[in-house]
Parts: sequence; C-alpha cells; structure tokens
Amino acid sequence: MAGVILNNINTRLNAVTISVMLRHSESKLVFVDQLSVRLVLDAVSLFPKNTPTPLLVLITDESITDETSLTAVKDLDRFVCTYEELVEKGSENFKWVRPVNEWDPIVLNYTSGTTSSPKGVVHSHRGVFVVTLDSLIDWGVPKQPVYLWTLPMFHANGWGYTWGTAAVGATNICLRRFDEDLLNPGGLLCKSLRTVSCLHASGVIIFIIVIIFQSLPNPVHVMTGGAPPPAAVLLRTESLGFVISHGYGMTEMLGVVVSCAWKKEWNRFPATERARLKSRQGVRTAAMTEVDVVDPNSGVSVKRDGLTMGEIVLKGSCAMLGYLKNSTATANCIRDDGWLYTGDMAVMHPDGYLEIKDRSKDVIISGGENVSSVEIESALYSHPAVDEAAVVACPDEYWGETPLAFVTLKKGAVRVTVTEKEILEYCREKLAHFMVPKVVVFRDQLPKTSTGKIQKFTLKEIVKSMGYSSSSYGARRSKM
Repeated sequence: MAGVILNNINTRLNAVTISVMLRHSESKLVFVDQLSVRLVLDAVSLFPKNTPTPLLVLITDESITDETSLTAVKDLDRFVCTYEELVEKGSENFKWVRPVNEWDPIVLNYTSGTTSSPKGVVHSHRGVFVVTLDSLIDWGVPKQPVYLWTLPMFHANGWGYTWGTAAVGATNICLRRFDEDLLNPGGLLCKSLRTVSCLHASGVIIFIIVIIFQSLPNPVHVMTGGAPPPAAVLLRTESLGFVISHGYGMTEMLGVVVSCAWKKEWNRFPATERARLKSRQGVRTAAMTEVDVVDPNSGVSVKRDGLTMGEIVLKGSCAMLGYLKNSTATANCIRDDGWLYTGDMAVMHPDGYLEIKDRSKDVIISGGENVSSVEIESALYSHPAVDEAAVVACPDEYWGETPLAFVTLKKGAVRVTVTEKEILEYCREKLAHFMVPKVVVFRDQLPKTSTGKIQKFTLKEIVKSMGYSSSSYGARRSKM
C-alpha cells in the first residue's frame, strides 16, 4: 500500500548477521519490537562509517515489565517515533501506491542457511497473490478460522499465511516465542489448544516433535514442512488428535507448492501404511505449472519406480524473481528453460507422488551406492529412545564415505542403557546393510538454524575439523 518492499528480519539471528542483511538489502526503515531493541541497535552500530543507516520505529508493549521495559531500555533517542505515533500522523486521504506491474517486487526474504550463507530472495506481487490463494485452497482453510502462529512470520512470510489469514478473516494467536516453557498444562499455548474447537497451525517438524505428548480434546489441523517427517512421528501425533497435512516448499517458492493430497481410500489402510503414505511430499498444488524429478545432469525425468533418485524441479508464477544482487546464484537455480532447481533429491512413485530422499549436498555415496540420509534418519526416529537424529557422510578409507549418525535422546532416556551398539542393531533390522551407520554419536542437542532446521553443514564441519574417519572412531570416541 505504501509502495515499499517488505523484508521480514529473522530475530533469532545475531547482530552481525542482521547488520549484514540490513546493509545488503539497503533497508530504509525498520520497525523494531520492544524485545528486539538491543539486537537491532547493536546491528546498526556495526555499519561502516559514513554508511547510511535506516530510520528506526519502535513498537512498544506496555505489558512488558522486565529488563526490556521502556524504562530500562537505553538509547531510545535513536528511534524517530513509535509505531502508534506514526499511525497518528497518517492521512485518511492517503491513496495506495499500487504496483506499476504485477511482477514488481513486494517482498524480500533471506534463506535460513541450512546448507550455506543466507541469500536474499525477491518475490513479486503476482507470486504472493498466487501462493496465498493456492495455500488457502490446498489446505482447505475455512472462513474466520483460528490460526496459531507457531511458524515464524519471517519464515517465507509464514508460508503466505500472513496474507492468507487476513483474506479469510482469521483470528490470529501470536506468540513472541515458541519453546518448551509454553507447553506446561497451565500455559498460554495449551490453554489455547484446549479452548478452541478447531485450530489451524503450521511449522516445521520440530514443532510436532516438541508437543507430541500433549493429548488434545479437539482436532488441530497442522501443516508441516521442512525435513520429511518420519512415519513413526506422524503416526504418534495423529493418535493424539492432530490432523496432519504434509507439504513441501522453499523460500524461493514462498510457500507450500507440493502437497500430499490425501485419498479417501487410504483411510482403510493400516495405521503404519497411512503414516508411510502421508510422509511423502506429494503432488503439485493447483497453482503450480509443473513439478518433476529429473536427472540433474541431463534434465530427463527419472523413472516412476519409487527408487531412482533425481532432483526436484519446479515451475510456476510464484517462483522467485531471483536472488538480490547475486545473478550467478540466480542463474544456477533458475535455468534458461524456466525450471527452478531446488537442490533437493527425491524419487517419483508410480502414482505420481514424489518423496524427498535428501538434499543433493547430503547424499552419501558409499562404495558407489547413493545412500539417503533421510531414510536412515526415519529409521532412527522410530527408535523409542531417540528424540532427534541427523545423518551425515563420514570419510572412509575403503568405502569412500559411510553414514555417521548424530543422535539426541528423549528426556528420561539414559545413555548407559541406550548404547551405540543397541542403536546400530536396531538400524540393521530396519535398513539395508550398506545404509546402516558405522558410527552413532550421542549429543545433548543438535545445531539448528533460527527456524528450527538441523544444520547438517555444521555437523559436517564437526566431523571435518576432527580429521575424523569411520575407521579411526575407536581412538576418537571419547572426544566427541
């Protein structure tokens, strides 16, 4: 309405990264929530000398009484005004500044950096409009729903639901943060879940894992994305009252563009088979032009056999315009024929449903065999003591690479009773022999991006920095 380009900054990042983003995007005006004052001021202070800094507008909250209250916040003179003061200065006769062209940019989002440094993704007015309506239709969102914001709005603009909830007149339940403190029975989140007759929420699979043991009296419709949810996790969550919809998308596509469209006849299948089917990413949504799985070298579609792996490619009007100030990365991602190459590896099943197997950078090549880390992780997640799991490649003198599993245990599980040997034996029962990890490393927690995705590149750096190989594990086990 004001003719500006929006940029939702990830408040979980540190001041250095935010400073880089503000300078890279050439931000002119920043709205700052009261809880983020120190973070933003630190970020702006890192601007080089003689570099223009953005104007700062403060969003106040009188309910805050701790050390972040206005009386405790320093440097308030750095703000040009508060949000309320800005609104009061507005004119009732202001005319909307409409885009000259529907392809004009409306929003800039930075990727979460699961495999590399964040890149600025630019989207058009047309793309936002298309993905917003597409998301509402695909999920079957009714008019005037209640929507719980467990998904950060800075995560691809909340998958388009920032606009979508407004379009259907939703009641938004907004959380300043989402963590385990909110999950106690008397907490805000649990009260909300129990009093609303039908609730919608979305987020990466981490959200589902955290609340998996919360039994609910009313159905909660959850749209989940991110890493493929293990079938065992889906099975347990649905038994607690969640209605799980599984989709696939990325910042470059703004929202969910592949959805596991559910068929009524599947309801007659056993629970384990239903969970397996729902863990697949699915088929293109209505507004997408084309979705395919292709050989990344030849561009030819892979066989629909559920076994042959290829790269997911997408085509549709909600695809990004490009990466800001990075024509090389844009050209590598969007090819001359219009296909957007995602870097995600998948198989195509005979029924036309695709299923992610890995990031292209995460495929493990062991003895010439392509090993999917996602399949190994699914097996690990089905172990009753495993809370989180991530599998990366480990150098091996004989095989080239072998799988190495990083694992965290559920609360109450003791490492003395849950051993590496037990985990490996469990995997041998579930997986082909060449897919079984050679090593299991127990950790208290796994490194994650600010949006809750496990950072595999950080785990790879841990392995690399130790000069680690699977054949030398015995000598290094006690150090990890």
